[in-house]
Amino acid sequence: MAKPSQLKTLIDTVTVDVVAHPQDLTACYAERLGISRVAANRYVRQLEERGWIGRSGPSTRPVYSPGYQRRVEKTYTLLDLEEDVAWSRDFRPYLSLKPNVLGIAQHGFTEMLNNAIDHSGGRQVVVRAEQDQSRLEITIGDDGVGIFDKITQALQLPDKRLALLELSKGKFTTDPAHHSGEGVFFTSRMFDGYHIDANGLRFSHHAHHDKDRLDASGVSQYGTFVVMSVALNSERTTTEVFQAFMNAPEDYDFSKTIVPMKLAQIGDEQLVSRSQAKRLIARFDRFKTVTLDFTGIETIGQAFADELFRVYALAHPQVELLPMHMTQQVERMWLRAIAPKG
Repeated sequence: MAKPSQLKTLIDTVTVDVVAHPQDLTACYAERLGISRVAANRYVRQLEERGWIGRSGPSTRPVYSPGYQRRVEKTYTLLDLEEDVAWSRDFRPYLSLKPNVLGIAQHGFTEMLNNAIDHSGGRQVVVRAEQDQSRLEITIGDDGVGIFDKITQALQLPDKRLALLELSKGKFTTDPAHHSGEGVFFTSRMFDGYHIDANGLRFSHHAHHDKDRLDASGVSQYGTFVVMSVALNSERTTTEVFQAFMNAPEDYDFSKTIVPMKLAQIGDEQLVSRSQAKRLIARFDRFKTVTLDFTGIETIGQAFADELFRVYALAHPQVELLPMHMTQQVERMWLRAIAPKG
């Protein structure tokens, strides 16, 4: 009987092993583990039964290939790492994805790995891709300062939870000379499930409810961990995600965004002050249309509403503010703010 610990070790590498040794996998494992070929063959059969290995050809001279279960994991030094090389050399050859899902996987992989390279300030990054019969999951974790702390420091925010609001808007980067700030925004909307875990916080976006969420109980205090998952039968494409936030054919800029107003709150505070509104509207002028989603917001204050819907709107007539999912109280405050003043 195969030892569980040895079998687990083989599962971690079998997808790469079977591509490198399609005809001599048993001999490879016998040499690696220092066991007989008969014992190694038992491991191969168990891996095949569990979906990690596919078999073709005659029983006497089988040809092995990756099964429906696939796993690839690599640890890189961030210095001089190139994300496109890591994708094309170390991950793409071992995945079986239809074209639109492959495009999503490549975009998310390269964007998030580039963020670790350029922004994390860390030394190493661990990257894993896992595929089963129904979904692909990609995990990228670095040992840097953590994305929420970095944004908080860059914008001098009073609370790091407000960093999630900036991510949710889109078009934010701590290195504007080299980045557009669109990577996290678009990537999070391409995948079915997406979350960033860093500095004790979690930013998440799920396709089925289309809202960014904040979980203040993230487990990671150091570094940044990004997890992205997509169904293998997904019909979504990278093109349609980009187009959803553009005003094509008039222009092809990233001109529309949706802001979950719940992320503007810190803890159980209410949205009442002008300073809260001013933090919220930072960088709105980079968009033509800003949809303000008031889901989860029961009330707002007069000063907050006035600063947002009257003062800002008058100063930035080129920015269209579209509130949605308002309670009666929020709608009254909105109507009061936009009503003509005699």
